[in-house]
Formats: sequence, C-alpha cells, structure tokens
Amino acid sequence: MPDLRWLAVSPSPTPTTPPPEAVTPGVAGFIAIAIVAVVIVLLTIDMLRRIRRAQYRSDVNEMLDAEEAAARGEGPGDDPGAAPGDVSPEDPAKG
Repeated sequence: MPDLRWLAVSPSPTPTTPPPEAVTPGVAGFIAIAIVAVVIVLLTIDMLRRIRRAQYRSDVNEMLDAEEAAARGEGPGDDPGAAPGDVSPEDPAKG
C-alpha cells in the first residue's frame, strides 16, 4: 500500500479571487439589458393597445348586430337565418 500521508500534510493553495472586471458584465452588459427592458416595455404597450382595439371592435360589432336585429323585428334569442314559422329540431316546444 502506498504511503499517502504526504497528501494530508501538504498545504492547499490559497484561494485567489479574480479581478472584478472579469466577473461583471460592465457597461456593455448594462446597455444590452437596458435595451432588452425598453423593447419589452414597448412590446407590452403595443400588445395591450391591440387587445383593447380588438375588444372595442367586437363590442361595436355586437351593438351593430343588435341594432340590425331590432330593425328587422327579431328578438335577442331569435335565429337570424330562420323563417318566422320554422321550428328548430332542438326545441320541439317552439311553434
């Protein structure tokens, strides 16, 4: 068996710390992260604006459909494609 006691008594090297410039992102890293943050904020604002616009359009379309149905004399639950005397197969009590 080899004698390994010499490994236990040898001093370990003292830890050295790397210079702070080598482990920090520096100015270039800060600028890159700042640009990413600004782009994310702008994309979020644009997305919210588009979602609101789509919601407003659907609300206006529903109002226009309701006005057209009221002008034709249909109720809110009537089928716009059905004739006045038609009976739907799902509801035999109608008609």
